[in-house]
Amino acid sequence: MESFNLYTLNLPTFFIMFLFLYVFAFMVVFRNWGQKHRAEASSCFISLVHGTPAVFMASYAIIFVENRASNIIASPNTTFQDIVIEYSIAYFFMDLLHYIIFFPRDILFILHHVATLYVLVTCRFVVRSGAFAILVILVLAEITSACQNVWSLAGFRKADVPASAKLH
Repeated sequence: MESFNLYTLNLPTFFIMFLFLYVFAFMVVFRNWGQKHRAEASSCFISLVHGTPAVFMASYAIIFVENRASNIIASPNTTFQDIVIEYSIAYFFMDLLHYIIFFPRDILFILHHVATLYVLVTCRFVVRSGAFAILVILVLAEITSACQNVWSLAGFRKADVPASAKLH
């Protein structure tokens, strides 16, 4: 049986990573884009950094569980499942801050992030179980994330870049 460790440095480390990547995207990668599109593009950037690895990590946590009983929906979370959930909590919290700062009237996305954070935080820190089902949903949700983000980025640049217009 795994030892239970509620307090780890994973969550703050992941949050700092997403914050750094957001600022890097905003200040370096998209520095020549307009103010509105810089913020949106930076959000897409961290979404790509979250979604693609999250699919692989969550898939691994689902397929190669440390305890075969962990595939039962209400079973206790494994250490690796907790790490994947903390990775996603950090991303959703960073992106929530993005929406609150730059798009405070986008209530739908803000509520989406709040609801997602509620589920993830409850699974990780309150009930400490149910990660298997959450990770299955995470894989299904994030599998299309790369396509959505590339399509969004192309939409931001379709007036300036012919290839973007063609893609969008």
